[in-house]
Amino acid sequence: MSTALLLFPDFALILLGAAIRRWMHLGDHFWNGVEKLVYFILFPALLVNAIVRTRLDLAAAFPLLLTAFLAMGGGMVLGSLPRLFTAMRPLTFASVFQCGYRFNSYIALAVAGMLFGAPGIATMGLVVGAAVPVANLTSVWMLARHGEAGLLREVGRNPLIWATAGGFVLNLAGFVPPQPLQAFLGRLADASIALGLITVGAALRLETQGGVRAVSLWLTVVKLLALPVLAAVIGKWAGLTGLAYQIAVLFAAMPTASSAYILAMRMGGDGRSVAWLISATTLGSMFTLPLWAAWVAG
Repeated sequence: MSTALLLFPDFALILLGAAIRRWMHLGDHFWNGVEKLVYFILFPALLVNAIVRTRLDLAAAFPLLLTAFLAMGGGMVLGSLPRLFTAMRPLTFASVFQCGYRFNSYIALAVAGMLFGAPGIATMGLVVGAAVPVANLTSVWMLARHGEAGLLREVGRNPLIWATAGGFVLNLAGFVPPQPLQAFLGRLADASIALGLITVGAALRLETQGGVRAVSLWLTVVKLLALPVLAAVIGKWAGLTGLAYQIAVLFAAMPTASSAYILAMRMGGDGRSVAWLISATTLGSMFTLPLWAAWVAG
């Protein structure tokens, strides 16, 4: 119960975002602007601020990343199974396939910070920074026949990747930000969590997902239940303990990334089904994440 209470503020912000979107009628232009602000400015500042101020356990980095990548690989394999038993259109499959392994970075960093403070954000930031390009490359590859060129440019311009890399370079170089700069980054970091979670809530869509109900239910179970179990088993095998083990399991338990919808729409995919899956996994994680957090803490 204590873990659920700790995570309550984060999920309350998500629900607040959904309520604001529904009742204040601020328009898509407003929400697109807030999303860009969070994505390009606030969350990179959060990552740099946390990583620079945290003593890094590099010895645990390799098994941590190995666990995260193998868990994502498990999501790809499990997410591919419905293709063997259903008659989905290839484009629909390519669209929803990514929902079995992609992760919401905003919720991941918010939960890590709430439960473990700056060390949690730094550790989760390492995983997110390494996993984002893998997730993006795989998702775009599956949609490539219907997509656009410029994949490497898109991944290379991802601000979360650059912020993570920059933070680790500064950390390893022994850079200590002067107090005014620390305060500036801290202010941006504080704003990032609230606004990031509000935008997650604003993006929730619960319209019908068309003719892929069984597949959507399967992918939801895979993302919220099967992957954290897989990460827990792999993490034990890889020798993870303490914070690294907790972050690995929680990373695997994250709901699907909101950007999966943007990618599906941009590349001509089934955005409606993806939007439903993002919403289902996000709302479902309000019940499953506290359970996983309590389990790894115990």
